[in-house]
Amino acid sequence: MKILLIGLGGFIGSVARFYTSKWTNLLFPSKVPFGTVVVNVAGSFIIGFLMVMAVEKLVVNEDIRLFIGVGVLGGFTTFSTFSVETMYLLEEGSFVPALIYIGCNLFLSLLAAYGGMLIARSIIS
Repeated sequence: MKILLIGLGGFIGSVARFYTSKWTNLLFPSKVPFGTVVVNVAGSFIIGFLMVMAVEKLVVNEDIRLFIGVGVLGGFTTFSTFSVETMYLLEEGSFVPALIYIGCNLFLSLLAAYGGMLIARSIIS
């Protein structure tokens, strides 16, 4: 049952990532693939928020945590796409866009996760 929940969540998250990334890149065309930045930052915020709520406040069923945390958010965020897109930028000599992309993904994702955690903790305290 757990595998099915994770798989269903992964399907939902992957489809959401595809469309979010596609729409972001259409709305904000750039050498830097901001669609991946958006999904990674949003996913980091959501998982930071939800994991604090699930672990520190609510008693959330393990199946629900796996469905959302591993399935949906695991399918939504993407480190592998970030890695490949970075390598493409570097291979074509786009060093400044690559550095912007790396910085945005890493710094903003960590900041978003921490922000989600802080907001969740402020709600539960």
